[in-house]
Amino acid sequence: MADTYAIVESGGKQYKVEKGETLLLDRLPAKEGEKVDLRAVMFRDSDVVTDAGELEKVKVEATVAEHLRGPKIKVFKYKAKKGYKRTQGHRSELTRVEITDLKKLSRKPAAKKSEPKAEAKAETKPKPAAKPAAKPKPAAKKATTRKPAAKKPAARKPATKKGASDGS
Repeated sequence: MADTYAIVESGGKQYKVEKGETLLLDRLPAKEGEKVDLRAVMFRDSDVVTDAGELEKVKVEATVAEHLRGPKIKVFKYKAKKGYKRTQGHRSELTRVEITDLKKLSRKPAAKKSEPKAEAKAETKPKPAAKPAAKPKPAAKKATTRKPAAKKPAARKPATKKGASDGS
């Protein structure tokens, strides 16, 4: 089963992963030690799975090992003979994850249902009697007076060139 691998997508990039492998990804919003599920784009076991319906059954689980920053990258812009120079740099925010589980389930996993419990609790509380809402009155329109438009000064004629009006 050493041929089992998956192509996962994270942060707009795709990575080939196997079980037990560590991987550097763009920063994930998970704390260290937390488990995260990565979205599979392709899965290979005894056969290759690329169908979207079948990929929902693929489970790629990883544990966040640490958050770190990448090496400093310097960007230098220069235009010859123009006196233009700009130096800029950045460090990428990264997350190291370890692939803990890579398998194809027999059926699609059930969706998590945490919201219906909150709704059930809300329904059991007695609601206080509410007063009937009064209709809001439309706001009265303000009478606006417009000032007459200012007159624009008359356009001046362009000056004629000297010597052009000479008839000789």
